[in-house]
Amino acid sequence: MFTPVSMRSVNSYRAVAVETSVSTANPHELVSLLFEGLLQSLALAKGSIQTADMPTKGRAIGRAVRILEEGLKAGLDEARGGELAVNLRTLYDFCIVRLTESNLRNDAGMVNEVIQLIRPVAESWSQIRDQVVVPPRSALN
Repeated sequence: MFTPVSMRSVNSYRAVAVETSVSTANPHELVSLLFEGLLQSLALAKGSIQTADMPTKGRAIGRAVRILEEGLKAGLDEARGGELAVNLRTLYDFCIVRLTESNLRNDAGMVNEVIQLIRPVAESWSQIRDQVVVPPRSALN
């Protein structure tokens, strides 16, 4: 199927904007971007289930699971994060299971459950931004 030029332009702009955001972000901002992408994917998955758009649902849930597994969960440091890191790992594992079940059952309620669990964590992460000591840009390279 042919994608209109304007849509390809928008998609290219989005890709460049995301790449630029990631390349200039500090570690706290990177996690914020992961939460943002996760919540967007969850909203898309929920909407896709409600409209019976199964291909989009599958891609959105797959992306959400990858963000949870390869981004948020992989970034946890239980040695330094202690009980909080362990609890977050447990939460992320639970969310992955619920999303997998949601995908199999086409259940938007399960996706909504994950949204309700993740949103407060994302908001809390955002609220601590000013309390996080960010190394100078040169130390990150």
